[in-house]
Amino acid sequence: MLLEKVSFADTHSFSSFFLDYIHQHKSLQPFYSRFPQLSNFKDQIKEKSSFSKSHRQILVTTLQKQYEGLPHPDAVKKNIASLSTDHTFTITTGHQLNIFTGPLYFIFKIITVINTCKQLRKAYPDFHFVPVYWMASEDHDFEEISYFRLYGKKYTWQTDQKGAVGRFNPQGLGALLKEVPGDTKPFKEAYGKHGTLSEAVRYYVNALFGDEGLVVIDADDRALKNLFKGVIRDDLFQHTTKKRVEECNAKLESAGYKPAVHIRDINFFYLEEGIRNRIENTGDQFSVADSSLHFSKDQIEKMINEEPEKFSPNVILRPLYQEIILPNLAYVGGPAEVIYWLQLKKVFDHHRVPFPVLMPRNFGMVLDAPTRRKFQKTGLEVKDLFEEKNYLFNHWVIKNTHHNLTLSDSINAIQVIFGEVQSRAAAIDKTLGPLVNAEAKQALSSLEKIEIKLLKAERRFHGDKLRQIEAIKDSLFPQGGLQERSDNFLCFYQQDPGFIQKLMDRFDPFDFQFNILSYDD
Repeated sequence: MLLEKVSFADTHSFSSFFLDYIHQHKSLQPFYSRFPQLSNFKDQIKEKSSFSKSHRQILVTTLQKQYEGLPHPDAVKKNIASLSTDHTFTITTGHQLNIFTGPLYFIFKIITVINTCKQLRKAYPDFHFVPVYWMASEDHDFEEISYFRLYGKKYTWQTDQKGAVGRFNPQGLGALLKEVPGDTKPFKEAYGKHGTLSEAVRYYVNALFGDEGLVVIDADDRALKNLFKGVIRDDLFQHTTKKRVEECNAKLESAGYKPAVHIRDINFFYLEEGIRNRIENTGDQFSVADSSLHFSKDQIEKMINEEPEKFSPNVILRPLYQEIILPNLAYVGGPAEVIYWLQLKKVFDHHRVPFPVLMPRNFGMVLDAPTRRKFQKTGLEVKDLFEEKNYLFNHWVIKNTHHNLTLSDSINAIQVIFGEVQSRAAAIDKTLGPLVNAEAKQALSSLEKIEIKLLKAERRFHGDKLRQIEAIKDSLFPQGGLQERSDNFLCFYQQDPGFIQKLMDRFDPFDFQFNILSYDD
């Protein structure tokens, strides 16, 4: 597999907000602690060394319980056990429980955390680093996870289950499995033998990455939520989260950035079987949105103390929850995730929790051998693929035509001529200036129209080649978007069982560029 790289800017796929972070723009530096460079992890380790020993033990006990009954490699067992020692730290990524892993970038996220741990072990041999996948098991947006795309076809899971998706029964996926082509063994066993979607996802992620020691955590857990009670109480009664995030948002806006995530007075959902709805405060009462549930302050206080598992953090407080229960050094996320984490530093500071290193995940595009062969015949560079179609076609035609399609020399000459005419006219009568300008614009407009016609005529002449380029573009940018955000990894894994390992061998988590991976013959 061949590897080429394209700068993020040249892909035209990332916001200026994200690019400024990648380039360590000074205006964003107050919103994070350390940039993701190997040398910066020395101080990150030192800061996170304050992580509670009791929290470590609760974490290990919880993980061992969650892995009961699931055959998992020694690498996973050893990594879980090592979390009880103060020289072990985690590198974490989180993601929704998409069926069949969802889009390709899920695999990229996992590879990023695994490879980061490998590089950290070499750089800091006195410490141990564990890759962690945080399942977004409490998320209730089923529509977002209900489908995946394979070989250009969309497969959708139909179910009327409600509430936290991690608690869904996946048995209904059996019918969908019959429609999916090719080898789907890990998923058949995952969905057919487990009672919840969380258990099923842990199974297939373990099947794909267990040998690398990846640990999967489900934070929808009473023992873990018990460690979060102080934050729950503070958010519900003091609304400190909102105050601190609004401070960050104001500073981001003054620096020219638009905050990505909305902040509420209360940033928790009420979580029970079949329900995950927002908790709202009305005077001395607390209510659950879109339900008849109401609680007094005393009832809420009792629930925090005795049933903390009923409180589910939203997107604003989930990161803090993660950092309170894990001895975590860095969080690996996509561009949108990195951006919204920058709104949260003051919340971390308030609760005296170290802010993790924010690592962009690896980004990539994969060309199979036939596509690569077709692309090579176009004479284009890989970065050209990211251009808008019309620009790409014009660029190729201008580069490959035997004719001079531009009228720039003629346009320049016309501008010079009308400039001279305007000088003469002004010397005779100053009121003639607007007339000359109008005639000049009309003449230039005529030449521009002729230039467009010449280019269109030449494009028709090269129609077959442009259709080939368009086919390549459409295959690599499904529905006009990046391949990694649409296609499922099975598109490549079913043809090449070594696909994941090849990605792992080529991705560098500290090289912030877009990876173009191509199969050779």
